[in-house]
Amino acid sequence: MMCAGELHSQEQHCCTPGCRVHGMLQPWLLLLLHEGPSHGYQLLDRLRRDGLASDPDPGLLYRTLRQLEEEGMVVSSWDTTRSGPARRRYELSPEGLDYLHAWVGEVARVRNQLDHFLSAYAQSFPPQAVNPEGKGGD
Repeated sequence: MMCAGELHSQEQHCCTPGCRVHGMLQPWLLLLLHEGPSHGYQLLDRLRRDGLASDPDPGLLYRTLRQLEEEGMVVSSWDTTRSGPARRRYELSPEGLDYLHAWVGEVARVRNQLDHFLSAYAQSFPPQAVNPEGKGGD
């Protein structure tokens, strides 16, 4: 079986359950910036601390912020008010707020798909047929 470019035996799984549910970094960043301007490291800390991402990649976070800035969703400026090196301070733009609202519609659509999947799964596998680890019973 081929998983993310690596060869695995038939018994191995490609990843832990839920590993393929991704793509939520943009809406989380937009929502966090709606709460107020922030530095990238503060956003990273918040994602970790609040459990919004188990192990957020700093490189991905900064690339995403740059992409959002290039698209006009966030604006940044250099913060030189503290001692030490200047740091980028990110803020949500009006366009970013509109984009956040659009994301909510998409997340609701995905949630409906997930609810439908869970309902179909529950019909196929009654609760007594599934052990606590989430694996099908024998």
